[in-house]
Amino acid sequence: MGVIGAGTFGLSGLAKALNETEPTGQKLPVLFTSHGNPMDIPVPHYGNPFNTYLGRLGKDIRAKYTVNAILVVSAHWCTKGSFVNISPSPKTIYDYYGFPDNYYTIKYPAPGSPEMAKKIANNINEIETTTDWGFDHGNWPMLMHLFPEADVPVFQLSINYHKPAQYHYDLAIQLKKYREQGVLIIGSGALIHNLKLAMAKMRNGDTNIYGWETEFEDWIKNKIDDRDVKALINYEKNKLGKMAAPTPDHYVPVIYSMALADGNDEIRHTYSDMLPGFSDRSFIIESTI
Repeated sequence: MGVIGAGTFGLSGLAKALNETEPTGQKLPVLFTSHGNPMDIPVPHYGNPFNTYLGRLGKDIRAKYTVNAILVVSAHWCTKGSFVNISPSPKTIYDYYGFPDNYYTIKYPAPGSPEMAKKIANNINEIETTTDWGFDHGNWPMLMHLFPEADVPVFQLSINYHKPAQYHYDLAIQLKKYREQGVLIIGSGALIHNLKLAMAKMRNGDTNIYGWETEFEDWIKNKIDDRDVKALINYEKNKLGKMAAPTPDHYVPVIYSMALADGNDEIRHTYSDMLPGFSDRSFIIESTI
């Protein structure tokens, strides 16, 4: 849980923000992506299939779009309340334990995007501001391959851990307009994330899945393709839902990404791999017009 805080932009700042909120002429895509296996954090660019997918996707996005800022909804920033980080220079956070020393020396030096973060907080009542966070490992291990130059401002939106999936969907819908203001929105999580079951096998070097992972991933892929948001919100009604997502943190980012889809968008699956109790499936939501 991140420590939480609040900030105020003021009425004059709000008026200025509203006046400066102009469409760019492009509607940026939305991503849902895994942030990978933490064991692979030191693996270089294009050093494995997952990093290669991220690198190629990032190049494609930069070739087609002008990205003014990146908003990451990370599974690793859970709070009581919904917060955006307004720090101009967010720190790199190593929110994992027991790894070799080189896992704690990597930096992702992208600037923050305080003006855009404040703008969003002022326009969405549920969101408050804070400087008490940075780039966690739902953010930088993925972005350092997607945008390796670290030259695009990045800010994060926390997950209110105490709210149901419907709350997150309703909040996410309010972010839609920022796609047309140069903001690339990324949900960073996992469609399947059962750490207990994953470690039961992987601590012994066994990377063979249990089998139920395929059944749940097939179900959720079909719901994503059908844009069945109601089923995605009520994932716990699926017989495998609570096994796939025993805690909501890694699942909730998919709700944010799906809420941002418009009728003229296509959904394209960009990567898929599984480990025991874990799915890397990722997708892009992109306008067809």
